[in-house]
Amino acid sequence: MVMQNLREIYLRRVPYAQRYVDLVTGMGGTFVPDHLAFRTLNTTTGEQPAGTRAIGHLFKTLNYRKMGGYRFKKQKLNAVYYEHKEGLFPKIFVSQLEVEELPEWAGHLIHEVVDDTQYLMSDMAIELMNCLESDGSLNEEAAEILLIELTGYFRRPWKMPSWESMLKLNDISQYAAWVLLHGNSVNHFAALVNQQQVAAWPEIEATCMGMAEEGIPMKRKIEGEKGSLLRQSATMPVMERYLFPGKEGEEKEMEWTYAYFELTERGWLHEGETPTLFPGFIPEQAGHLFQMTRTRVN
Repeated sequence: MVMQNLREIYLRRVPYAQRYVDLVTGMGGTFVPDHLAFRTLNTTTGEQPAGTRAIGHLFKTLNYRKMGGYRFKKQKLNAVYYEHKEGLFPKIFVSQLEVEELPEWAGHLIHEVVDDTQYLMSDMAIELMNCLESDGSLNEEAAEILLIELTGYFRRPWKMPSWESMLKLNDISQYAAWVLLHGNSVNHFAALVNQQQVAAWPEIEATCMGMAEEGIPMKRKIEGEKGSLLRQSATMPVMERYLFPGKEGEEKEMEWTYAYFELTERGWLHEGETPTLFPGFIPEQAGHLFQMTRTRVN
């Protein structure tokens, strides 16, 4: 299953998230993902669909439907989220940077990297996706082939950016630099605190405190007031080392942020006969969390 593969890859790269899983399961609880997030560029990216469609078109095939949309004016971002039609799986939050709103020189640097991007799905995989969307199922062999290709899609699809481009872009949009480096990779997973079923961690405050006591570096502030419809916090991001090419052929090794692990606590809506958890997101809170991937050089 694609979601399981993405989670396993993410947990290998984000030890803070794996530590949370170990702690929760060790106390008899369960890691229940609330959502996972992706970042995209709303500009021409070769054969790959632009912006949120780069991710959304694949999840549409997997029975997800587009829900609410959000605007983050300061960060020059727009975002949407997707829910599974049967409510069985985590939400998918996808944001896009409006590249045309950046200075012209920044757009030029981005286009130098992404303009010739090839679509990471083969013709066979595209045919299988069409069959899955029309028929609703695939045989075991075909499903395994499609699973491998879908999993492989969630990585950087373009060439490695130069270290000069990374540093220049990072000065005006850490988001742009992050996407150039990580491409279609998962930006973060979020646990649904409401369903982790740990008596010692009944809400987000106790969970954050418990994780901090175990040595996991945590964001100092919880976004959202107690009793509100949505509360969120996160670990600090993990850092990874990369070898970036330079314009004159030289290479430079630099440390850059990859991902953080988020905690989400949802409040209850009482609009019908049966209370339901608030399903959406709150732009102001998400705007703060976008900043979690800022690097030391910015």
